[in-house]
Amino acid sequence: MDRALALAEAAERQGEVPVGAVLVRQGQIVAEGYNRPIQSCDPTAHAEIEALRAAGRLLHNYRFPETTLYVTLEPCVMCMGAIVHARVKRLVYGASDPKRGSAGSILALHRAEFLNHRVDVSGGVLAEECGRLLKAFFERRR
Repeated sequence: MDRALALAEAAERQGEVPVGAVLVRQGQIVAEGYNRPIQSCDPTAHAEIEALRAAGRLLHNYRFPETTLYVTLEPCVMCMGAIVHARVKRLVYGASDPKRGSAGSILALHRAEFLNHRVDVSGGVLAEECGRLLKAFFERRR
């Protein structure tokens, strides 16, 4: 999660919402990403999607079983759907998102019966640090 926080800070320096993501397999970082929708003019360029795209290019696959994705903010519906479809085994996130969080806050997409894969979810890891970064970013923008 420390690396995901560093990536979130990189996103913030570029004027993006500070969210970072790191995909890990067998204790090694496979891929990483941070929010880039403004810079890339791509509404799907969330940190999680960027990390999954990078992993796909590196591993020449679109499925990532036996991986853990660390993210500084609870994923939205789009990202949670991509995580499920990528067959990520475990999701660990920092700050909860009470307005859009789809890993338990407003929706538990990782447990949806209509999907054929379940993701183990743990939230609240370094939540204070992750939340502080987001809160400070939005306070400066107001």
